[in-house]
Parts: sequence; structure tokens; C-alpha cells
Amino acid sequence: MDPYIYVVIVSALALLAYYFTLLKAGLARIKFKVPAPSHEGPEEYIRHVRAHLNTLEHLVLFLPGLWLFAYAVSPYWAAGIGIIWPPMRVLYALGYYKAADKRRLPLYISMPVIYIFVLGSLIGGIVKLVQGA
Repeated sequence: MDPYIYVVIVSALALLAYYFTLLKAGLARIKFKVPAPSHEGPEEYIRHVRAHLNTLEHLVLFLPGLWLFAYAVSPYWAAGIGIIWPPMRVLYALGYYKAADKRRLPLYISMPVIYIFVLGSLIGGIVKLVQGA
């Protein structure tokens, strides 16, 4: 079996986690009666939007980092490390919806994944270059 299938599954889970925050932000717009294109509204609404936008900001680093790490280091390690990110981002959003302070632990757990991917893929790429791979 192609080992990249695990990276595909983690990627799909990450996109579903992002879609969850997108859906919740859209439903919050309806619930709190915030007309488009405004983002002015009660704090509860703003927290939904921030959870969505913060997840998007991290997704832009997570997905390419996941695939670069899979190529430069190992698809198995990429999937094994990457599987942490999607559920932590959902927990991040669920915490943020309640109160800004309740988002911190899942954030602190999900952020190192991105650092590992970006730095690991850089180091792995340099090692492969030096080895002539």
C-alpha cells in the first residue's frame, strides 16, 4: 500500500476541521443576526469568526508542511504527527466559542506540529540534498 495514503487521510481530516469552523462561523452570523459583509457583532460572534480565521491561518502552514515533511522525511511520521492537528483545532474552536481563554491548551498542542513540519522538512530536504538523494 502507498504510505502517502495516510497523509491523504490526515489532509482530509484537516480540511474537515477547517470546514467545521467555517460552518460554525456562518451559523453564528445567522444566530447573532450579523448581516454580510459586516463582522461587527457581539463577542460570541467575534469568537466564532476568530476561531475560523485562526484555523485558516494555521491550515496554510499545516497542509504544505505536512506534505513537505512526508516527502523530505517520512509519510508515516508525517501522518503520525499530523493526526494531532485536526482534533486539536476542533477542540480549539469549541473552547474559543465558550471563552477566549478556553482555546489555549489545544492551541499549544497543535502549534508544535507546524513547527516540526516546517523545520523538519527543511532539515530533511538539506540532508537529502547533501546525500544526493
